[in-house]
Parts: sequence; C-alpha cells; structure tokens
Amino acid sequence: MGTLFLPRYKNTKGETKVSKVWHIRYRTNAGLVSESSKTTSQADARRLLRQREGTVADGKPLVKNADRILVRDLAESLKTEYKANGRKSVERLRYSLAHVLPHFGHRRAVQVAAQDVIDYVAFRQEHGASNATINRELAALKRAYTLAMESERLHRRPPIKMLAERNVRQGFFERDAFEAVRRRLLEPLRPVVTFAYVTGWRVPSEVLTMTWNRVDFQAGTVRLEPGTTKNDEARVFFLTPELKASLEAQRAATDAAQRETGAIVPWVFHRDGRPIKDFRTAWTNACKAAGVPGRIVHDFRRTAVRNLERAGVSRSVAMKMTGHKTEAVYRRYAIVSEGDLRDAAKKLGALVQEVVQVDASNLGSGDVTRLIN
Repeated sequence: MGTLFLPRYKNTKGETKVSKVWHIRYRTNAGLVSESSKTTSQADARRLLRQREGTVADGKPLVKNADRILVRDLAESLKTEYKANGRKSVERLRYSLAHVLPHFGHRRAVQVAAQDVIDYVAFRQEHGASNATINRELAALKRAYTLAMESERLHRRPPIKMLAERNVRQGFFERDAFEAVRRRLLEPLRPVVTFAYVTGWRVPSEVLTMTWNRVDFQAGTVRLEPGTTKNDEARVFFLTPELKASLEAQRAATDAAQRETGAIVPWVFHRDGRPIKDFRTAWTNACKAAGVPGRIVHDFRRTAVRNLERAGVSRSVAMKMTGHKTEAVYRRYAIVSEGDLRDAAKKLGALVQEVVQVDASNLGSGDVTRLIN
C-alpha cells in the first residue's frame, strides 16, 4: 500500500517546518517512488495515490506531471505530426483548431470531460456549424489525445462521440447561376472557377496549386501526378473547348506577368504572378451579388458530376475524371435537380402520349376516351 505524508523541510533561518502540501509514496517494479500531490487537500492527495497505484497494478507506465499538460500542448504535437507526415489536410486541421483551441486550449488535458465535449458541440451548433464541420473539429481533438496516449504523455482521453452527418450533397450550379457569379469575380479568379466548374477538381488542393508543367496544350490534357491528389492517384482530364480557351487565355496572362516582373510564374492561376491562396471573401460577396448566397466552391465538384451524368459518361470514366475513388462517394455527388425531374416527366408524358396515339388508331372513339382516362 502507498502512503501519504507531509514532508519536513528547513526554512532560510534553519528552522524545521512541516509542509502543507501532501506528498505520496508508492511502490513500482523499480522501487519506491515519491512525488508531490501539489495539493493541501488530503482527500485529493489520496485520490492521486489511488490513481498511481491503479496504474502500476495495470502494468501501465507512470505519467508524471500529466496535469500540467494543456490541450493547446496536444494541439501543437498534432500539428507537428501532420507536417512530419506531409498530410494534405493540414489546412483543414488549421481551420478546425481555430475553433477548438479558443474553447479548450487553456484547459488542462486531464480535466476535459465528456460534458465539456457535449457543451462544445452545443456551442458550435448554436453558432450555425454543421454536423460535418463539428465532426472534423472533434476528430482533430480526438487525434490530439490519441497521439498523447501513444507517446505515453496521458493515460486517457474524454469520450468524444461523433455526430450523425447527412451525406446527401445538395448544392450545385445551373449554368446561368455560374455565369452570374463568375461575372462578379475579379479577373484573376474567373479562370479558377471556370476550371473547377468543368473538371470538378478540388479547388484548394488541386486547382490553386496547379503548375504549368501539368498542362499539355499539344496533347490537349491537364494532369495531376501521383501524390498531388487527395487519393494519391494520378489523374488526367482532356480539355473541352471551353477549358482550352480559358487556359490559353491564362497562359497569355502568365506570359505578360513574367515579362512585367522578370520572374518565372510556375502557377497556372495567380494574381499578377503571385499564387492565389484563398478567395473566400470575394466568393461570398460574388454569390450574394449574383442572388445565390450561401453557395460554396465545393458545389462545382457536385456540378461536374451531374454534368457528366447528364452527358451520358460512364460512371467508371467519370470517376477517373473527377478523382472519386469509390462509387459510394461518387453517388452522393450524382444528385438530381428538380429540372432533371421535370425533364424526365416531360419525356415520360411524351412517350405515353405517343403510345396512346398509336393505340387510338385501332380503337373507336369510346375506347380512346377510356384509354386516356
């Protein structure tokens, strides 16, 4: 059994004093271990002693000073792990932590409980965050704790339960809405959205980062090499007339920027030779001005899938073009608009009418009336 004790010490005058802070002593395979409980409460010190004894009994390594680790310390380790492994979702992590850290960053990691996580979810929902967005944030928090446990800095993490997500994709652009938004964007951004509208490629990671060595005008293709895509697979897209015209104009603009700055511009899409990092504010303003507020750039990905479906492109080929690895994910993007349903109803109505007319040629007037009814 372990013990509690109040250690004695000598002050600066050489007088023997008794500490008010309780210390604990317990036995491990390596021998006796003593440490401060950092509390003047005997009950709290006894709880710490029992935790230590339980850890030793379970054969787990002891974690000293775990109570000093803050959640923001875990977040820093997580960011380091992302960079070290070259994860493509590092930007997504940054956005998630921008919400997680103001809420949890100052907290001691061992003190975060299940109710704290529930309160965070409620807070984010009250501020309009979707379940999918909240789940990305919870996943970052969970991963930060997991890394700490793997490195034996912590023994446990709070229960972090994910929310139900509605995976049905709903947003897409009809051609007139796309044109309205594009007209309201500044010139450097127009070829970006044109490319995204046609190809359905991911804008932050695949479009904005594209360099000219991926474009082959002679072959009429644009390529992404293995390791540059989300699923790490290479991809090729043959240029449509609209896409080719847009890229040729962008090539001319790039040549002009290079002559003016005297520097090589490797990026396909840029602002006066400088890479485009983000244009969310410009996008939001353009959508509002075009009368389609709330649309997101990722809607182009859904739009491209629908356009390929409308064009009768086989699903296997379409998946190669857009970079969808599984058919299950692709199907979530192959949404059907009310316009599609309306067109289908018109085609069905025309077919039924044609059948009625054919059958009517062999029936009397009374039979025709009954057939129509």
